Amino acid sequence: MSQESFKHHLTLHPGENKPPIRNGTADYSHPEHLPLAKETKVKPTGATNADNASLYFVGTATTILEWEGIRVMTDPNFLHAGDHVHLGPGVTGERKTNPAVDLEQLPRIDAVLLSHYHADHFDEKVEDSLRRDLPIVTTPHAKHHLHENKSDEEKFTQVYDLDFFESCLVTIPPSKRNQSASESKVPAIKVTGMPGKHVPDGALSVANDLLAAVPPTNGWMIELGNKPSMSSPDSAFTNGYRIYISGDTLMVDDLKEIPKRYADKKVDLMLVHLGGTTIPSPKLPLLMVTMDAAQGVQLMRLINPEVTIPIHYDDYDVFLSPLEDFKKAVESAGWGDKVVYLDRGDQYRFSVGS
Repeated sequence: MSQESFKHHLTLHPGENKPPIRNGTADYSHPEHLPLAKETKVKPTGATNADNASLYFVGTATTILEWEGIRVMTDPNFLHAGDHVHLGPGVTGERKTNPAVDLEQLPRIDAVLLSHYHADHFDEKVEDSLRRDLPIVTTPHAKHHLHENKSDEEKFTQVYDLDFFESCLVTIPPSKRNQSASESKVPAIKVTGMPGKHVPDGALSVANDLLAAVPPTNGWMIELGNKPSMSSPDSAFTNGYRIYISGDTLMVDDLKEIPKRYADKKVDLMLVHLGGTTIPSPKLPLLMVTMDAAQGVQLMRLINPEVTIPIHYDDYDVFLSPLEDFKKAVESAGWGDKVVYLDRGDQYRFSVGS
């Protein structure tokens, strides 16, 4: 059994009816479920009869993972078409789409995975509105802004920072509706920070470290699995389904460490941030800071996931590489049966093993 240590351990309680926003109400006037998906998709090779988890695509890099009675949201961005975000010194982006669900219409959210502190991933409305005790797993840089750099009244109180290849374990004790599972394979989620860089390796990366023009960013490896019991050590965790989220990164050398560390471990699903984000704008594309279509296919080749879902590809006017380019690159590589395309409001269903 692995003796890996975990930097953080947190516990989520399914069924606690807490709205995600701090001015929301905790009674049943708050939505209990996500909106009905426009379309439900499954693994291209076919669904199983045991699909027990889902991923709902809100827009940009915002998704909501549902499994074992809990909901984990990634990179919350709920601005609307015409709204603007600050992306760096002298750089703004205009949103061109609307999210599939509004922030005020969200059901209970149990935790947030925030890849980095950038306004198109954690906008001002989200930062002002989310309840302060909502658990957030993020980068050390984002923790500084969300916890250490805020007043006592405004700080987020449960921020858990992870650097590259640091992990935390999230346990999910049985809800009051399901007491029978109390000491039998307690569900748990292992979250590990993955490498990512908004800027290319070399002089530009060194300059950005000094100037802090764009923030440091994480990817994530999310493993859905279990422990034998609540009292079992964290090292007893076993994986049942593995999801890699690229975060906002380019195809940098640091990513090559991922398949080395997971050489004997299958990646079931990859969410890749695409769009070929350019600054200051696609009309003046001086610097690309997220993967374009070609790099997205390179990442598929490097990670070799069973299924890839592209996200973060057309919601802002700073994207230079449209989703259609990625589709063409995927077909040219002969991998059309390994990619699922979600529109805002679609969900992907899958099966987590026991």
